[in-house]
Amino acid sequence: MRTVNRFIPDFPKSIFNVLIPKGSLFRGLKISALKISGFFRHSQRNRRVMKANGCNSRQESPTESANNLWRKENIMNNKIENKMTESDATVDRIENTCAERDNIIRGLLFNRTVNVIAVSGREIVETARKIHGTSRVCTAALGRMLLAVSMMSAQLKSETDSITATIAGGGPAGNITVVGHMGGIVKGCITNPEVELPLNEFGKLDVSGAVGGSGELRVIRDLSLREPYVGRCELIDGEIADDFANYFYTSEQQPSLVYLGVRVEPQQGIVRSAAGLIIAPLPDCPESDIIRLEQLTGKIAKLSQHMDDGETLESALNALFEGMEFEITDTLCPAYRCDCSRERLERVIMSLGENELKDIIENDGKAELVCSFCQTKYVFNEDELRALLEEAQTGGNDSDEISADLAVAINECGNE
Repeated sequence: MRTVNRFIPDFPKSIFNVLIPKGSLFRGLKISALKISGFFRHSQRNRRVMKANGCNSRQESPTESANNLWRKENIMNNKIENKMTESDATVDRIENTCAERDNIIRGLLFNRTVNVIAVSGREIVETARKIHGTSRVCTAALGRMLLAVSMMSAQLKSETDSITATIAGGGPAGNITVVGHMGGIVKGCITNPEVELPLNEFGKLDVSGAVGGSGELRVIRDLSLREPYVGRCELIDGEIADDFANYFYTSEQQPSLVYLGVRVEPQQGIVRSAAGLIIAPLPDCPESDIIRLEQLTGKIAKLSQHMDDGETLESALNALFEGMEFEITDTLCPAYRCDCSRERLERVIMSLGENELKDIIENDGKAELVCSFCQTKYVFNEDELRALLEEAQTGGNDSDEISADLAVAINECGNE
């Protein structure tokens, strides 16, 4: 497992002493906090030099523009007040199924120089735990992924857009995949949900041990463009928060502080609280605000504790950002929801190919498919399979139309 010591020489010793107290129990904050203090300052200096020279760092390609779309659109929308968006309709549609304590808050800090998005997702993670029968450590790992993707997907502007994130670190829990849709709606799966490990050296759930730290984090952004954008980065340590911070910096050129916390009952494994936070300075954020952000890291580590104590997300954020001109710009109602259907699974069956379909018909006479995200079983009898085979032979199915989340569910969650 990699240690954070390799990153220390890149930053002043004083920052390390302030941001990483000895014996810190929140390892997921370490790299993220360092990125705020070091990488962002470095990028700020580069921007100032390039602006003085009248040039940009580089010219974005169309796919790179799509990659940065989530934060650019968010910046734009934060400047537009009292405007109905597609996400408003989504919230209205899912209001009756939304858990009271689960919500997403988007806002700005320091006179609109820092972007903030936070999620309270206890019901999301608890729903996933019940569906997949996850152990305590797998609940924490899958839960952190769900929180991260829920916040990212809150930026989506169309019901056809999606974000699919897969972490493959080579650990005993296998791959973890989460798909997000507009409004913070998520679903997820994990290869080996029952894996349990001893507590780590800090007395906490050993998420990095379950996930592994020698693989990659891959993010697919399907924004209804010609081709989805695929970004990837190496894992930092498998704690997931650090890995997403690394992804934002290396793939989206956005230094961010990422916090993801899931607290579970020690005996039954029931989710007590789950909270996430992404803080991202905007391009013109002054260094004085960066310094103020550095002072938040100790408080951020207590966010899930505040939720565990019964506080609302809004009250917890107001306490965290007291005196920092915190402005709430939007609220959403996230949820764990799978959109699988018999029709979508028919497309999956036809994508197997004629030879595979014939083999299933001749040897089994039926097909049983279980959705990786909600464990719903779909059974297709011989007559239905023959009808699908005939449709596939006449060109009734275009394999390119199979969505990214379906493909990932087949290829990632079902295999090591």
